[in-house]
Amino acid sequence: MSSGATKTFPVAKTEAEWRAQLTPEQFEVLRGHGTERPGSCALNHEKRAGVFSCAGCGQDLFVAKTKFESGTGWPSFFDPEPGAIETTVDKKFFMTRTEVHCSRCGGHLGHVFDDGPPPTGLRYCINGVAMNFRPA
Repeated sequence: MSSGATKTFPVAKTEAEWRAQLTPEQFEVLRGHGTERPGSCALNHEKRAGVFSCAGCGQDLFVAKTKFESGTGWPSFFDPEPGAIETTVDKKFFMTRTEVHCSRCGGHLGHVFDDGPPPTGLRYCINGVAMNFRPA
């Protein structure tokens, strides 16, 4: 999907409905494309087996076995669940990055970079507040 494109997602809500469902911090990240402070989310330290899902719609995004310690202060993963995420080009802050969002509700999750570990070489740098964790 290209930058600036308008897309309809399977889970669509009004701004008021999103605000009623999400905490202010979740709304700022998921709907406002914000970024949590590095190191501020407990999910960055989550080590148990389980699944990380979208805080907006509940879609499974990443399984714990794909999580790794990147040292960035945000939960990082090397591979999402099939079909769970989509990307757009983000040209904010005088740089070009690849934004990652939930394929089901369109919620902003973070960004993906090409400096991750094998086997994918990718680092999905995800705002912890944009996810929930379900232990196995």
